[in-house]
Formats: sequence, structure tokens, C-alpha cells
Amino acid sequence: MDFSVIDLETVATLLLLLLIGIGPKIALVPFLEKTKKFAPDQQVAIGRRMVITAVVAAVAVFITGGLLLRLLHITTGAVAVAGGIILALIAVKMALGNEEVVEQHEAPADPDKLAVYPLAIPYLFNPVGITVLIIASESVHSIAAAALVLGLVLLVGAFDYLIFSNIDKIAKRINPTSLVVSEIVFGVLLTAVAVQLFVYGLRLLEIIEPAVAAH
Repeated sequence: MDFSVIDLETVATLLLLLLIGIGPKIALVPFLEKTKKFAPDQQVAIGRRMVITAVVAAVAVFITGGLLLRLLHITTGAVAVAGGIILALIAVKMALGNEEVVEQHEAPADPDKLAVYPLAIPYLFNPVGITVLIIASESVHSIAAAALVLGLVLLVGAFDYLIFSNIDKIAKRINPTSLVVSEIVFGVLLTAVAVQLFVYGLRLLEIIEPAVAAH
């Protein structure tokens, strides 16, 4: 990730990655499934806590990511490979459909704990976001670049907060069939992202060489 020149392409690429890595899409279906036994006002409260937790975690990862890599002697390539593997596990589950059955007599989970895990992490702040922010933390060498990353994290967080603060209204307008179809399609796309992330990590580790464009 190159922050030596900050242009529109850099901003757009980073924003797109953060929308995948900390945006609402991956978390939406698990959120609706795991909070369906709660009252609408409780759903909203869980959603807000989830977003705040995810954004705080994202900022903390960005601030400390580079330092942790140096302290633990971990390369950004290893982080990318690990992120790709974990993302693939989540994406494949989305693509194949969630067949988890919840017993009707099971008591609802503690809303505070549920908001933090698994909703905030790893669904909202997922392996893509973690990987991107750790690599960005290592790559950023100017105040302007750091401000750009933090600003986009807060922007995506504000979008998440808007979505999940109105989740009770949004849930009523969601067509279940369309949601399932979009979940499967997005799962396939995320699997491709996971593969790309894995390959990118292998290139950083110099295990494979970059593809040479045909002339």
C-alpha cells in the first residue's frame, strides 16, 4: 500500500477496502439473525455498541499495528496471508448459506457481549479491515496519510452508525429472498478477495513472483 502520493485513486481504493473491511454488508445478516429475539430498541442499542466497538478497535489497530509487527517480527506479507485465510472461512460460509439452527427455547445472548463478539469482531471489523489497517499502519509515514486513513475509518464508521441506528426500520423493508441471494453473491466475491489477499501476501513474502504482463 503506497501512501507516498495521495491522489483520488488512493482515496477511492482505501475507501472501498474499508467498506468491505468495516462496512455493514458482512455484518448485516449475522446481526439480524442473532438479534431477532430482541425488541427493536434493543436491536438498535446492540447495533450502536457494535459499531462503536468496531471503530475503536479499528483505530487502535491502525495506531499500534506497525509497532506490533516490529515487536513480534511479523511481516505484512504474513498478515495478508493470515487475513486471506480467515476471510475465506467467513466468505465460504456466506456463499454456501448459513444453515445454523437455533433452538427456539434457547435464551437470548447477553446483548453487551453479543455486540462485541461476534458482531463487532469479526463480522463488522473483519479480516479485510484488520489486514488493511495493519498494512496501512506500517506504510504510513506522514501526518497527511495517517489523517486520511483515520478520516476514512471514521467516515465508514459514521455510515455504519447510521445504518444500525435505523436497523429496526431497515429490517422491515428488507426482502428475505433478496437478502439471501445478495449474501451468496457477496460471499463468492469475498472469497475472490480472500484469494487475492492470500496471493498478495505470498508476493510480499517473495514465495511467488508478480505476474508479468504479456506483450
